[in-house]
Amino acid sequence: MAVDDSMSAIGLDDRVIPFAVPDLDVRGRVVRLGPSIDTILDRHGYPEPVSRVLGEAAALTVLLGTALKFEGRFQLQTKSDGAIPMMVVDFNAPDNFRAVAHIDEAKLAEAIALDKVSTGELLGEGHLAMTVDQGSATTRYQGIVTLKRQSLEEVAHQYFRQSEQIPTRVRLGVGTVTTGGRPQWRAGGILVQFMPHSADRLRAADIHPGDVPKGHEILANADPDGIADDAWMEARSLVETVEDHELLDPTLESERLLYRLFHERGARVFEPVVVHEACRCSRERVLSMLRGFAPEDRKAMIADDGKLGVTCEFCSRRYAFDPAEVEDGQAAGE
Repeated sequence: MAVDDSMSAIGLDDRVIPFAVPDLDVRGRVVRLGPSIDTILDRHGYPEPVSRVLGEAAALTVLLGTALKFEGRFQLQTKSDGAIPMMVVDFNAPDNFRAVAHIDEAKLAEAIALDKVSTGELLGEGHLAMTVDQGSATTRYQGIVTLKRQSLEEVAHQYFRQSEQIPTRVRLGVGTVTTGGRPQWRAGGILVQFMPHSADRLRAADIHPGDVPKGHEILANADPDGIADDAWMEARSLVETVEDHELLDPTLESERLLYRLFHERGARVFEPVVVHEACRCSRERVLSMLRGFAPEDRKAMIADDGKLGVTCEFCSRRYAFDPAEVEDGQAAGE
C-alpha cells in the first residue's frame, strides 16, 4: 500500500504504545515504525516484496520485544525453502532493533513473474524461531513454529497458542509514504491479548450446542483459540477490523486508533516506548569473532589489499584488519 502525504510525523513514529481495556480484560501494544524501518530497508535496497516481508517481521518483533521486563534480547529468525530463505530481526531491550533478509534471486524472480509475492509464498515452508536471551547467567528460551506458507500474523497466533497459551490477535501493515520527494517505508502493527482474572474464562466450551436450524451458524468454539468468551470475541473482532492504512498513516496517532476501536469500552494508554534502529556490531566484536576462526579460514579471507575484511550483514559497515593484528591477539591468549 502506498500513501502520499507531505505532513510531518515527528513524535508519532518509532514508538510503541502499551494499552489495556479493563472492560474486556485485554491488554496490548500498538507499534508505528517510520524513519527506523526506512533506514534499514533503504540501506539494503531490497526488492519491494522482500522489504514488505522484512518490515512485517520487524513490526512483529518490536511488538513482542518491547514487552520484555529485563535487559536482554528478543530475536525472530526464519529458515525456509522460499525466495526469502532466512530473515533475522534482533530487538535489544529496551529500545533498539536491527534486521536483515537473505534472498534466493532465482526463486524471487520466479515468484514475481508468477505474481506469488505474499508473505507466505515468499517464505515458503520451514520454521520460525522466537528466542528470548537474558544473558549468559540464564537459560535461553526458544519457541519454534512451523512455516507452511502462512502470513506472519497467522504465525504469531500459532506461536501464542502453542508456546504461551494466551489468546492473541495481531494485525500488521507495511507500505510507503511519499515525503520529501521519495517513497519512505513505514510499518505498523497492533497486538491484543486476553488476560482475564479468572482462569475459567480461558476454557473452551466443551458441550456441543446440538442441532440448530439449517442455515444458522454454530457459535460455540467460534474463536480459533477455542475461547468462547464474549469479551474476547469482541476484542478480537475489533482488532481484525483494523486496515493497513490505519497502521501506516503518519497523521493518525496510535492513541486515536485505539479510541476508534475501544471508545465504547475505554482504553487506558500507558507511557510510550521510543525505539530506534541500531546495530550491535563493533570493531572489538568483529575482532573477537575473527580470532575464533581457524588460521586457514582467516587466511582465505585476506583481500587483494592484504587486509582481512568483514562487512556486517545488518548495517553494511565494513571492518578491515591487518592480519598481524588478529594473530597478535591469538598469541597473547585473547
